[in-house]
Amino acid sequence: MIKVDHLAKRYADVYAVDHISFEVNQGEILGLLGPNGAGKTTTMRILSCYMPATSGTVTVAGYDVFRDSISVRKNIGYLPENVPLYPEMRVKEYLSFRAKLKKLPYRERKLKIDECIEKCRITDVQNQIIGTLSKGYRQRVGLADTLVHDPKILILDEPTIGLDPNQIRQVRQLIKELGEKHTILLSTHILPEVEMLCGRVIIVNKGKIVAMDTPSNLAIQLRSGNNITLEVRGNGEKIKNALSGIKGVKKVLWQERGEVGNFTVEAERGMDIREDVFTSIVKNNGIVREMKQASITLEEIFHQITTQEQEVTI
Repeated sequence: MIKVDHLAKRYADVYAVDHISFEVNQGEILGLLGPNGAGKTTTMRILSCYMPATSGTVTVAGYDVFRDSISVRKNIGYLPENVPLYPEMRVKEYLSFRAKLKKLPYRERKLKIDECIEKCRITDVQNQIIGTLSKGYRQRVGLADTLVHDPKILILDEPTIGLDPNQIRQVRQLIKELGEKHTILLSTHILPEVEMLCGRVIIVNKGKIVAMDTPSNLAIQLRSGNNITLEVRGNGEKIKNALSGIKGVKKVLWQERGEVGNFTVEAERGMDIREDVFTSIVKNNGIVREMKQASITLEEIFHQITTQEQEVTI
């Protein structure tokens, strides 16, 4: 649905977007992650026809963003970080105004507006003045605006920024429901949001794509070693020495707690040593009470990539 090829946006000698390429497939919720100033918003503005690019090509729903922007706009709903609402208008009045601007046929207008009001759960405030609404409600009015012309693709820039925890939960649930019928490109710096909503993640830093895959695959690629944590009953010193002698083990940490000890075993990357660890403990008269492989979180992935500028080959 979205295809980006060597897209670049330059300001003087600085590239805000530095020759990036990616695709968003139909029915996918794709997360665009990055620190402030990474180029996320600039990318979304170009995709939404709000800003020209320096070079590269972008097609949205089969239409060229630079040559056929009107067709592109008909197929996308764009929610910017700061939703541009008219605070003096009433909610339903505003949506009717926006539907007219988007050239929605008059006969369809009322039905579509009512559908969006119900879908975005703003029925109880539809006759209120926008300026009197909470930020959570204003965000939902913005989402209703993006949906009123029934676009195939939604481009959402930081849709939960500035909301309280309850409002965030409500907007996330709404986005999840919208993902059942729409292709969504979601920009955010809130990592749990990506883990909850997105099947695939793109991480950008200093205008470049530094990682692109599912969160679970990124975890596998970035894990420096396979860490196993254990709870073992037995002679801790003896077991530690035995574990240290296993092929592929880099380091063994032992914390004694009476007869039971906690162990962390770090193995070389790509090696599965769980069976060898278990066998070694049993041979040394130990009893394994718990064994689990440590996982890397999306927060750790994000930190590693954006601070070390480590590029991941997918």
